[in-house]
Amino acid sequence: MSTTPNADRRSVLAGFAAGLAVGAAGPALAQDLEARARKIHDAVLVLDSHLDIPLDYGTGAHDPGIDSDTQVDLPKLERGGVDAAAFAVFAPQGPRTPEGFADARAQAETKLAAIRAIPERYPSHAALALSPDAVTAARRAGKVAVIPSFLNAYSLGKDVAAIDSFQARGVRLFGFVHAGNNDFADSSRPAPGTGEEHGGLSALGREAVGRLNRLGVLIDISQLTKAGALQTIGLSRAPVIASHSGVRGVVDATRNLSDEELDALAAKGGVIHIVAFKSYLVRPSADYADKVRGLRRTFGLTEAFEKTGDGTAALSAEKRLDYTHQLGGLLRDATVADLADSIDYAVKRIGIDHVGVGSDFNHGAGVTGWKNAGEAFGVTRELVRRGYSQSQVEKLWGGNFLRAWRWAEAARG
Repeated sequence: MSTTPNADRRSVLAGFAAGLAVGAAGPALAQDLEARARKIHDAVLVLDSHLDIPLDYGTGAHDPGIDSDTQVDLPKLERGGVDAAAFAVFAPQGPRTPEGFADARAQAETKLAAIRAIPERYPSHAALALSPDAVTAARRAGKVAVIPSFLNAYSLGKDVAAIDSFQARGVRLFGFVHAGNNDFADSSRPAPGTGEEHGGLSALGREAVGRLNRLGVLIDISQLTKAGALQTIGLSRAPVIASHSGVRGVVDATRNLSDEELDALAAKGGVIHIVAFKSYLVRPSADYADKVRGLRRTFGLTEAFEKTGDGTAALSAEKRLDYTHQLGGLLRDATVADLADSIDYAVKRIGIDHVGVGSDFNHGAGVTGWKNAGEAFGVTRELVRRGYSQSQVEKLWGGNFLRAWRWAEAARG
């Protein structure tokens, strides 16, 4: 489980230098870049390691067979040349009460059923992929491989045995937290005023690591605290991944992985998948915090945020949408170049074998050049422009994910 050899790193760096020349090239070279990138994109396995679905996915306007207003559906996946995707069984954080757990569990069950229904309803376009071999088989058959994943153990309450049930029904990738601590682990984005609760993983979380290893489920450290991520890496007998994370060396956000976490992840054979989310790709301006406070004052939210960290609940749906839109506007839009900058950073730090791509679509993500699954080629084009070879692009888009998954399966039992 070693990192990429220095010779491979030197080849990547040489590719970067060659890619810079393309940026200043004329139309002929630009056309050559487009053709080379298209050939590579069509040749490699394109796998998105994390995306979400709305709660009504599979019905009405959000039927996955319809080219709809969601960022991910079968027409977009096919248009973008995306061969495989990990669809998340996700329920947002809520009160840690029996009622809260029950509501979250119901949402999780609804989403798992919707994910499994994609290939059931569209068998000529999609296939359920519960192993790396099933992913490659689906691609050979010209179908999108649908991989069920899981995010936020809040929906399990305190029931660690529920992991077995979800694995039995297809979940092959498991992430512990989202925004807020739960009974399994601490979140890198805890509720304001709470901070760390377990010092990383709780006793339940530690037990879950061993259970996931025995089941052959690939563990996802995205959204964990640094302590939680390092503990998970250390406890797991298989490589782990971060399915949708940024790097703290580019943007200093608690949600992003530090160099120490990157090094530990790679030393264990794991992979960080760089997320297409501007908050984790674009450095905020020096006056960003002041602008946020000013916006809160404009909406009358300052006191509510200081007391609870969530003042938007008092707003009407229209005003809440307006606030969210304006808050997002305080950062410039990210582009595929910003995404590639973070990919470059991670590759230079830990090697090409330990980096991938994860969109986090349908949860606020998307960058100019990759706004939805139908624009996935934009990422490949930017990577090729920077000098990444076909074999390197293949590792970034899906090869590294499948390799880590195979190792997780090998650790089963």
